Amino acid sequence: MEIQVILKSLREKNRLTQEQMAKRVRVTRQAVSRWENGETQPNTDTLKLLSKEFDVSINTLLGSPRQLICQCCGMPLNEDSLISREPDGSYNEDYCKWCYEDGEFAYKTKDTLLDYLINHMPNPDHLADEERRRQFNTYLSQLKHWK
Repeated sequence: MEIQVILKSLREKNRLTQEQMAKRVRVTRQAVSRWENGETQPNTDTLKLLSKEFDVSINTLLGSPRQLICQCCGMPLNEDSLISREPDGSYNEDYCKWCYEDGEFAYKTKDTLLDYLINHMPNPDHLADEERRRQFNTYLSQLKHWK
């Protein structure tokens, strides 16, 4: 979906006029109209306000142009409900809600996460734990949090 369709849909879903939406994100009604007509797009600060005000990620507002992946555990973040939050309630699109919440990481070390994965992830190929740990470690080492 394109950003103009997403913004109009978001406004209509919340039963807001363009004027009401404009007031909520501190812009003019004309700015909202231009967004919905595809003439312009909200700037970065306004996207942050829209995200917070309407409880959707910036990635969703932009039409999900990026495939988000938790930079701690590697889980795909294909729904806003999976994305972590900062203490102020804003989305942190780098992490899932299980690895990072309210400014705190759940796994203090990579070994802690590896232990969790070994004990909780399916093992359909019946690999030895050492091999699974090596495979998980290789993957996790590519993620921003563990580099």
